[in-house]
Amino acid sequence: MKILIISESINVEDSSASKGRVALINNLNKAGFDLKVLHYSHKEIKLPNIDCQLIKENKFSILFLLSRAVRISQRISKIYFNEKLEKIFGFSFTHTNDTNAIAKAIKRNQDYKPDLIFTLSKGGSFRPHRAMLKLPELHSKWMAYIHDPYPFHVYPRPYNFVQESYKSKEEFMQLITQKANILSFPSLLLKEWMQSYFPDVTNKSVIIPHQIKVDGELQPLPDFFQVNQFSLLHAGNLLKQRNPAFLIDAFLNFLEKNPYAKTEAKLYFVGNYNEHSALLDKYKNHPNIIIHGYVEYKIIQTIENEAAVNIVLEAISEISPFLPGKFPNCIKSNKPMLLVGPYYSEVRRLLGKEYPYWSEANDSLAIQKNIEELYTIWKNNPNEFKLNRKDLENYCDEIALKKVFDVEVKELLAIKK
Repeated sequence: MKILIISESINVEDSSASKGRVALINNLNKAGFDLKVLHYSHKEIKLPNIDCQLIKENKFSILFLLSRAVRISQRISKIYFNEKLEKIFGFSFTHTNDTNAIAKAIKRNQDYKPDLIFTLSKGGSFRPHRAMLKLPELHSKWMAYIHDPYPFHVYPRPYNFVQESYKSKEEFMQLITQKANILSFPSLLLKEWMQSYFPDVTNKSVIIPHQIKVDGELQPLPDFFQVNQFSLLHAGNLLKQRNPAFLIDAFLNFLEKNPYAKTEAKLYFVGNYNEHSALLDKYKNHPNIIIHGYVEYKIIQTIENEAAVNIVLEAISEISPFLPGKFPNCIKSNKPMLLVGPYYSEVRRLLGKEYPYWSEANDSLAIQKNIEELYTIWKNNPNEFKLNRKDLENYCDEIALKKVFDVEVKELLAIKK
């Protein structure tokens, strides 16, 4: 199968989403598919043994000039009126200019003669998807990857909010679900969540979980990380909705109840924490809580492999349909996972309802109990201190990925033809 991939970015340092897209592309390559990647990363980036071409921004269009005029006006006036413009035009001038450039690049590369055109995005952008909507002659080959709920008012609480341009954004996603031949999602719960808002998701969807990505050479551990300790690691951005207060309280109560653990237990927060700086800055000098900002992705992988426990922290909510981008590599590290999140979550669905180290995100007592149980096993039976979930490793590897494309994707392509 020849796959033309349109990815908004393949720069692994710009977002967790881009890390996930690159892992997916690399595993498609490992699975033996013939790939060509068009990307809008704003700089030249090459992936090993893959044909990657940068789509350049069109800086000679009226839309580009309008977008810069808006940007400069907002900077000078300190008044953000882009939302008002989006309410009128549906999208920003920048978004439309970018989309036009991507659409032209897709058309220019049809001599590649792909069997499938696979659009990948990040955040709330979906630029490659909007570009494909401009090319109805290619819709029979189009598979759209929907990585998150969209638009923002269909997110589960507490993430949801209503944009001024909510109606046009809803119509946009409606068109994607109608026009794309195939829809793909990183999680089953996300597919079901979106299907409840957009019925066309039914009977044309496949699940493509985030992929395991392990770089050939692991980087040295940073100086702030201590080995051979009971280290609890939260790696990645702490979004506003993911409140670490209950986790911190649970850890501090654990130390108070088990004072002998103070010499060997550490709670690490590694990644951007701006949304919670008022809370976390209070603990910057705490001997058992280590807080560090952005760290290069390869180093994060090394820390995940060396930590005693990897933490998945989710929002206080009824449901979390998201599969965190770090989930596959946490599975690969083979370390126990401390899951702090809703009863209904994709991570809990995959780990299984019987997985012992889960608690609601606002239940400090349950989190503390799980930390104590993990510490006891780490202290007394270190050889048993493993996750041992080969089934989930297999779920996120290139062999399972190849099966999805060779069976499910091919079947849906054949139905359309």
